[in-house]
Amino acid sequence: MRRDEIQRQVDAVRAERSELENHIIDEYRAGYIGRREFIRRGTVIGMSLPLVGFLASACGDDDDDGQGQTTGTEVDTSDIKKGGVLKTGILAPASDLDPIVVNNEGALAILGQSGEYLVFSDSTLKAVPRLAESWKPNRDGSQWEFKIRQGVKYHDGKPMTAEDVAATFNLHADPDSGSNALSAFTGVLSPGGAQAIDKSTVMFELDAPNGNFPYSTSSDNYNMIILPKGFDTKTWPKTFLGTGPWKLEKYTPNVGVTYTKNPDYWDTARQPLGAGSEIKFYEKEEAGILGVQGGEVDVLAHFSPVGGEPLLTDPNIQVIELRSSVHRQLHMRTDKEPFNDKRVRQAVALLIDRENLIEGLLEGKSDPGNDSPFAPVYPSTDKSVAQRKQDVEKAKQLLSDAGKGNFSVELRTWNGFEIPPYSELIQSDLKEAGITVTLDITDAGTYYGDAVFGKSPWLDSTFGITEYGHRGVPNVFLGAPLKSDGTWNSAHFKNKEYDKLVTDYVAALDLQSQRTAAKQIQELLLDEVPIVFAYFYYYLTATKPNVAGVQVSAMGHVDVVQSGEKA
Repeated sequence: MRRDEIQRQVDAVRAERSELENHIIDEYRAGYIGRREFIRRGTVIGMSLPLVGFLASACGDDDDDGQGQTTGTEVDTSDIKKGGVLKTGILAPASDLDPIVVNNEGALAILGQSGEYLVFSDSTLKAVPRLAESWKPNRDGSQWEFKIRQGVKYHDGKPMTAEDVAATFNLHADPDSGSNALSAFTGVLSPGGAQAIDKSTVMFELDAPNGNFPYSTSSDNYNMIILPKGFDTKTWPKTFLGTGPWKLEKYTPNVGVTYTKNPDYWDTARQPLGAGSEIKFYEKEEAGILGVQGGEVDVLAHFSPVGGEPLLTDPNIQVIELRSSVHRQLHMRTDKEPFNDKRVRQAVALLIDRENLIEGLLEGKSDPGNDSPFAPVYPSTDKSVAQRKQDVEKAKQLLSDAGKGNFSVELRTWNGFEIPPYSELIQSDLKEAGITVTLDITDAGTYYGDAVFGKSPWLDSTFGITEYGHRGVPNVFLGAPLKSDGTWNSAHFKNKEYDKLVTDYVAALDLQSQRTAAKQIQELLLDEVPIVFAYFYYYLTATKPNVAGVQVSAMGHVDVVQSGEKA
């Protein structure tokens, strides 16, 4: 097609787009953002993938912007055997499967097999339509209109409605519900903020402008599978009711789940290839590793670089690797001795040998952390902020200035993935400056407790390590563990300047504004250090070499709808 004809088509498209959409197109044409970020940002504000793909080609070149994501095996159904049963191993759910309270990787992986989200946050950070066909914000992002897919049925044959969608969100946004999703909705969406304005439209009236709101409706906010209005979520483990491709056949707690395919599944492009799917639970990572190596399962949804080192060199294993925002937070109680002095917190951060941690413990399968939630994988991260490195002498001086030399502290956490050896490295690194660290490492249930202040070693401990799953944008990480009213604020950090900067970041609709706020946040947290973010590790999945079509997200979702054995 001639260039002038392409330009006419672009002009015609732009004439029908909003001011915000045209602003993002201008950012791309001017070179402020690359192709990948243009596509990602376009999907966030509601531009369709075909449209944003056309504009990416017509208004720019083929250069990427260097995010470097390695995605999973490509889905090519032409060479996959049909009719078999794929067996997947996951970490055993550490909680009830009530969608309101699910808060761990094993449980969220189960929710995502039968339940579905309005939006799916994929491995390249794009927002992909699922139960929502499209969405768009108003001028400042304080109001978002979602068009709900029609003709979708629950497993019991009842139609999914816009009222179901509104009811699901209002339930989770209600503080009295105790929903785990309040980590994303506090200060974002209040009860009644979601309204079905007709049979196919839900309007979200937000508490404040939010440029990344579609991610709050997505698989990143993993509790948010859409359920019928009035549904008793506590009964979900008996039915696994949802709109998804897999229907419950048998669920055995602590053992696993057997599914059959849903013959009425709405998505013609994602019909299950296999006759069924089986999920096997593993209490320990080591057992899952042996399970995939020994052929007990075809897929191990997630393994760490530490425990799973044998899989990285096994010629009979195929590894899917995703750069991600998965991380561990080392929190320090800012309201308690000795960490109520920020010089002590700075010293702890300077004592940790991040290079040894990444290259030694994590086998290089990680990006360095710089003590803020802004992972290198995020386009909004300001990479001009200098990376913190180990400096033992400076740390000793800070401790001396604070009058806190040679103190002892207990570090609390749980025995999952690489967390125990990470705890031991912290113990060793801090010893260099005379800090004695004793370890209290328990099971996950004991550590997290009721996950509310006053009833949780996690939220009440002076010094602790907590794992956080991937999100496509940093909003939850900026809010829940760090804002003054954060539902997961284990550091008990309260800083009005920080709260205001987060509000500015969340409200920003374009990348340049987000980066401006991000830089200020990054610099503030480097100074205050309520939490050490030492690394953001790659999300690793293992499959047998004859398996194709497995799609994973770094959050913990595993999609085997289009999976099977290679022909």
